[in-house]
Formats: sequence, structure tokens, C-alpha cells
Amino acid sequence: MTSGIAAASAPADASIRHLPVNLFASVMGLSGLALAWRLAHRNLDAPAFIGEALGLLAIVVFVLMAAGYLSKLAKHPDAVLAEFRHPVGGNFFGTIAISLLLLSSLIEPYAASTAHALWTLGALGAFGLAFLAVSRLLKGQLESALVMPAWLLSGVATLDIAVTGRDMPMAWAPEMNLIAGALGAMLAPVLFVMIVSRLVHREPLAPAVTPSLMMLVAPFEVGFLAYTNLVGGVDRFAAVLFYFGLFLFLVVAPKVFRPGIAFSPAWWGISFPLAALASAALKYAHHAGGQPLQMLAVVLLAVLSVALAVLFVRTLRIVLNGQLFR
Repeated sequence: MTSGIAAASAPADASIRHLPVNLFASVMGLSGLALAWRLAHRNLDAPAFIGEALGLLAIVVFVLMAAGYLSKLAKHPDAVLAEFRHPVGGNFFGTIAISLLLLSSLIEPYAASTAHALWTLGALGAFGLAFLAVSRLLKGQLESALVMPAWLLSGVATLDIAVTGRDMPMAWAPEMNLIAGALGAMLAPVLFVMIVSRLVHREPLAPAVTPSLMMLVAPFEVGFLAYTNLVGGVDRFAAVLFYFGLFLFLVVAPKVFRPGIAFSPAWWGISFPLAALASAALKYAHHAGGQPLQMLAVVLLAVLSVALAVLFVRTLRIVLNGQLFR
């Protein structure tokens, strides 16, 4: 009887209140995967429909996530405010800005005006996040245990403005790209050093947040994509960014992809860094040439595709069984 009452009351615990903002990282990952496959189509003659289908999936997921989170904002504004004010969780609002920026690139061939509006909105959001992130840091007396890889989202978000804004036709877009490059180039390395210092001098990350280690790759691979857009090509400095990001991936991958770490929406934090790495590898291989680099790019694209397929299926499972909302 008691177990029956518990079973009956379990669904009542499910609430949109528990929808985490960090699940917008799924939109980032799927958008990044779609853009990587588009690049593979241009550079390696991969089938075009794969990238377009993945782009459509990313748009659908964003619409569902936006509807869900707006519902949470309307019904539980206190929960949203608590997430926003959290010294770690608040950084994940950057996933919304980055999602808008990436979606603008996905839909630009089909709806240019909408893409321009999304890019502008995402850019303003990314600048706002960077301003808030630096303002919070300069308040001082922040507990070093709260320094997490998620902090990098503010720097990566500004770099993504330049990644996605190369072809924006607005007269003010080139200057916005330069401002974004300046902020990202200064902010991301500072945050990276702070995070590495915390990882070296403090206790290891808890298993639940260990997947976020993959975010250490993002400043260098997103930086590669932003820098090559700003200067108009791949040079040796760009190659340095790409290879160091690849080195970090090889270092952190065994720490992230290991048994014993339970699945949660936080796992989507690996998706965008992997997508940036795959896209950077495809772009660098196209520039430098050579079969080894092309094979590396194909392998990284395959790893990204398999990883996101697993994440998507496991996320769909916890959505359908209600666990996500409990």
C-alpha cells in the first residue's frame, strides 16, 4: 500500500521548474554538428542532406527548449532567478546566446532576414553575459572551489559572434565582430588560466561536473574559427590554436569518457567543444591538405556524431520517463 502511494505520488514531483538552462547546450551541440557536416559537404563531398537534416533537428529542439524555459519563467520566476544568480549555473545562460548565434548560421541560406535578427539578438546576449561575468569576478572574495569550466562560456560566447558573423551584411557587423574578437581573445585566456589553477590546486571536480572538462578545448578551437574569419584565412597562429586545442582534447578525453559518471543534461557540455574541434579540423585540413589531416578530420567528425547520437537518445529517454523534470 505504501509503495503504491509512493508510486502514485512520484509523477506529481515532476515540474517544469526543474528544466535546467544548461540543456540549451543540446542546441549548441546539434547546431555545431550540423555546421560541421555542412563543412564536410563543401570540403569532403559528404552528402548535403545530413547537415540540413541535423540543422532542422537543432531548430526543433531550440523551439521546444525555448517554449519549456519560457513556461518555467512564467510559472517559476524564482527558480529562473536562482539559476541566473548562481555563481556557476548562471554561466549556462550563455548557452542561449550561443544557440541563437549558431542557429543564425543554420537558417541564413533559407531566411536571411530572420538569421540577421537572431545573430544580432545572440550577439547582444553574448556581450551582456561577458559584462556580467567580469562584473561578478571583480566583486572579489569568490570561493576558488566555485571556479568551474562553465565560466568559459562567457568568453566562448563572444568568440562565437565572430565565428557566425563573417557574412552579416549590416554596416556595423564588421566592427561588432572585431569587438567580439577583442573580448573573447582577452577574456577566454584569463578564465582558462583561473580554471586550470583551480584544477591544479584544489580537489578534483565532482563526477557530476567532470564532463565539463571538455569545455577547456572550446577557447582554442572556437578561437581558431573566429580568428580565421577575422583575418580571412588560416595562418600559423591559427594552426597553433588548432593544435593546442587538439592536444587538450587528447588530455581530457580519458578523464571525461570513463565509466562511473552518471548521465545527466550536464553531459551536453561536451558537445559544442567537440563540434568546434571537428569544424576546425575540417577547415585546417582543407587549408593544409594531406591525407593524414583529412583522416583526422573525418575521425573527429565521426566521434562527434556518435557522441551526440548517444546524448540525444539518452536525453530523449529521461524526457519521456519524466526524470528530466524531477
